[in-house]
Amino acid sequence: MTASFAPRHAVVTGGARGIGRAIAARLSRDGMTVTILGRNAEALAQAVAEGAAHHAVPLDVTDEAAVARAFAEIAARAPVDILVANAGAAESAPFGRSDAALFRRMLDVNLFGAVHAAHAVLPGMTERGFGRIVAIASTAGQKGYPYVSAYCAAKHAVVGLVRSLAQETARHGITVNAVCPGFTDTDIVGDSLERIMATTGRDREAALASLVRHNPQGRLVRPDEVADAVAWLCGTGAAAVTGQVVTVAGGEL
Repeated sequence: MTASFAPRHAVVTGGARGIGRAIAARLSRDGMTVTILGRNAEALAQAVAEGAAHHAVPLDVTDEAAVARAFAEIAARAPVDILVANAGAAESAPFGRSDAALFRRMLDVNLFGAVHAAHAVLPGMTERGFGRIVAIASTAGQKGYPYVSAYCAAKHAVVGLVRSLAQETARHGITVNAVCPGFTDTDIVGDSLERIMATTGRDREAALASLVRHNPQGRLVRPDEVADAVAWLCGTGAAAVTGQVVTVAGGEL
């Protein structure tokens, strides 16, 4: 996919690693100024040093007050035209061992992280009559998977948020969409592989096969493939696309 940009300022949450870093790097290559946010200051600094982004701000997206302060400081330097709400986390457990605390953790980072960031950027976007919000959800926001009920619930909530918010913002030059990757070659999936290996005794090849068995292409999605979809949604060619869910999953859905 190709995207066409005027000079814009994009903020990517969870931008130090994996999908977030791939998105930041893609938008940077496309001529945007990119600020990345995340909890690991060292990883953020490394991403900037290696050219994946221009600025970095250490931040926990679950802290509403901290998000508001950080975005105010970021916007003072340059208005935020594009928000990619990518920060997320996944914990697995059978439902019987998924207590309320686990559900809250998954909702806090996956849903409320996006809510806090959207609250921070929407007033400015509305005033300027332009904005792009892309939430990185998951195929777990479109279907159920066993042993990740809390994660699935949170990602389904993200998709619902996107569809509703798109209706409220459409007349203000703002688009709101979700990108739903399948199993992607990232640290989070690497952790899942380690858990499968530890609990089942399978080797890495067998554990990987169990994750990709529903993907007709029989492989993990590459982070840059997710970044391509995000870049298109941020470009001028997708100006009429809002409230949509773009699935990047090799045909799984």
